[in-house]
Amino acid sequence: MVIWPLPKIQECAFGDWREDRPVTVVTTAAAWTAVQPLLAHLAVVARIEITAADVADWQALSPAVQGEAIYAVGGGLAVDAAKFLACAHNLPLICLPTALSVDAFFTWASGVREAGCVRYIATRPPDLVLLDYAVLAAAPPSIGAAGICDVLSIATGSWDWRFAEAEGQNPPATRYRAWADRMAATILDAAIECAEAAGQGERGGLKQLVDCLALEVQLCNQLGHSRPEEGSEHYFAYAVENVMGKGLPHGDLVGPGILLMAEAQGLDLVRLRRALDACHIALNRIPPAVVEQTLAALPTYVRQHQLPFGIAHTLV
Repeated sequence: MVIWPLPKIQECAFGDWREDRPVTVVTTAAAWTAVQPLLAHLAVVARIEITAADVADWQALSPAVQGEAIYAVGGGLAVDAAKFLACAHNLPLICLPTALSVDAFFTWASGVREAGCVRYIATRPPDLVLLDYAVLAAAPPSIGAAGICDVLSIATGSWDWRFAEAEGQNPPATRYRAWADRMAATILDAAIECAEAAGQGERGGLKQLVDCLALEVQLCNQLGHSRPEEGSEHYFAYAVENVMGKGLPHGDLVGPGILLMAEAQGLDLVRLRRALDACHIALNRIPPAVVEQTLAALPTYVRQHQLPFGIAHTLV
């Protein structure tokens, strides 16, 4: 078993950062437009614009990589692709998040869409994550603190983990660990505590959300799996994306999944909904008919894709 580390995390205004090496920037159109003036000092010899979480697309873009380092500028899509390209070219990777939209800035894997589901492939964590709190605070409210969904999912993911243990459905590699469950619950409480401040773009709230995301990721790194924070709420997101297409942000898919699965699990929805609302997570972007269709098909979907056991397997 390999226990992956977190990247080095440094607080620094993008405009104050200095880089002497020629670099390739991996980004999305909206993110680059938002922060390019702050990065005019970078010696950008190539810029790669990412539009899909697809290995074949990333492989096709690989020959465009130039220079001595890769910079990921943007959100989860940009950093997942940049991790893949940095791994392929054995180059240093510096990540510049423009919104705290996901936990992918801190993880060692890249999420790719494959056969109607999300698969995580081993790539590598960034070497450095630069946090410019002014940039993070200026992000569109709907994505600025949407990464809280990857912490609030502890509520439903950990329930699934306990449920799987009770049903004898946890294989040896993902055996239930009560100590890890308790730690995850503390991280969940800390995320709920900072939700309002993070949603308002306050530095202290954003810093605490970063701490929660980093701690959640490292806990999963120590365990060697993501059962404490990824369960049926993410499965719903993966399945509903097949109907809705790839236009909705991660939080707009996982957020509703958290509430739907929490209700099925008999959990208290009030504090979860309050935290989601505080971070401006859209809970009504998925039409009710699509929600109903997805829930009806979810037990078949999770078995088809051999996803770890949870409440989604037992929905009727």
